[in-house]
Amino acid sequence: MTRTTEPKPYKVFQRKQLDKIEQIKVLPREQREALDAVSAVFPFRVNGYVIDELIDWSKVPDDPMFQLTFPQRGMLETRDFDKMMRLVRRGATDEEIKNAARRIQMKMNPHPAGQIELNVPRLDEQQLKGMQHKYRETVLFFPAQGQTCHAYCTYCFRWAQFVGIDELKFVEREADTLVRYLRRHPEASDVLFTGGDPMVMSTKVMRRYVEPLIHSGVESLRTIRFGTKAPAYWPYRFTHGPDADDLMRMFEEIVASGRHVAVMAHFSHPRELETEVAQQAVRRILSTGATVRCQAPLIRHVNDDPGAWASMWQRQVELGAVPYYMFVERDTGARNYFEVPLARALEIFNAAYSSVSGLARTVRGPSMSATPGKVLIDGVVHVGDEKLFALKFLQGRNPRWSNRVFYAKFDPGAVWLDDLVPAFGEDEFFFEHYLDELHRRRAESASEPDDVQDTIAAQA
Repeated sequence: MTRTTEPKPYKVFQRKQLDKIEQIKVLPREQREALDAVSAVFPFRVNGYVIDELIDWSKVPDDPMFQLTFPQRGMLETRDFDKMMRLVRRGATDEEIKNAARRIQMKMNPHPAGQIELNVPRLDEQQLKGMQHKYRETVLFFPAQGQTCHAYCTYCFRWAQFVGIDELKFVEREADTLVRYLRRHPEASDVLFTGGDPMVMSTKVMRRYVEPLIHSGVESLRTIRFGTKAPAYWPYRFTHGPDADDLMRMFEEIVASGRHVAVMAHFSHPRELETEVAQQAVRRILSTGATVRCQAPLIRHVNDDPGAWASMWQRQVELGAVPYYMFVERDTGARNYFEVPLARALEIFNAAYSSVSGLARTVRGPSMSATPGKVLIDGVVHVGDEKLFALKFLQGRNPRWSNRVFYAKFDPGAVWLDDLVPAFGEDEFFFEHYLDELHRRRAESASEPDDVQDTIAAQA
């Protein structure tokens, strides 16, 4: 595998260009047809850097980076896969394939954890469909020009952003709307630019969103975050060319304004950190005064191995980045193919955590970004004769829940919070009544000017 630092021209391959990828041409016909069929349902986009630098084609289909970027047969239920294969093999029209894919997609919980019902805020009686405000301190912003990625992860929990269904997208075009919302909500100290990937935008376009923030006079805004996979999938975004230089200047200007810049980098496998250009990207970001915090979900077939995580965390520390989160794969999309039971996730985390130095133990996990908040699987304990999961809120819809410990019956097959049963004979978890009430009040306040999020903040 080459390890070049000079960028080749950026070239993207999507479903229609599968047959243009030289390495794909040598795969067995059935495997190529399966790729075609599954990529009609799940978003597929890959670039030359990923193909040439990150995938070990001698180990395909088991290579973890291939599993991470090329849709796999097991991502579809057998009945759905067979349906899509029949359409592909008989040369069905694009419209037939699209309609069949839509029926499958709508069964896959496109927006988990109350993203639409509970997270979308309002301003002056209008829903802000390009923003989310789940946690008191952090507002998520989805810039319209950042709703794609340099390559798509097969596990992506935001897959619904990329399949062409407008009503499922989070998109905002006006920075002024964000500024007005922040003025109305001084409890929010952080803005997270997300998508998609905001780093697909040119710096000139990005400045249209960032500069109004840093010149807004909103003193409560202390941190600007950028959620991105670019350091892994297209690190040249930070290292080469005039736009990379301008991006670094923009980070420096944010820092000079007295605010913190956090690049929330998604590294899913240690191979993504092995290339010289990826390491250069991290170092260059850090040279601006920004920080790099690293996070990823635990994904079967990709990184369900303690050694992979320990290697990633150690390399991140060596580069000056901060290991931040190991997430549990969300309950959406092809979760059955990628999910890891919570008990196994905890074993993997603990084995990796115990094999790195204290500097890497800034990482937290395994953590579920569930409807009530970020819930950590903190351990397995025995109380009397009962075996339990010890759980803890890292973040909660109600800020009072932060750092609160609670317990669930141990279940070796559970893969998500909804699979767990409260311990000690309780009928429900302590937060369930609150969520029921929140759903009710949110529905009742649909025509009211005051957002339910105000009430959450007031209760903190």
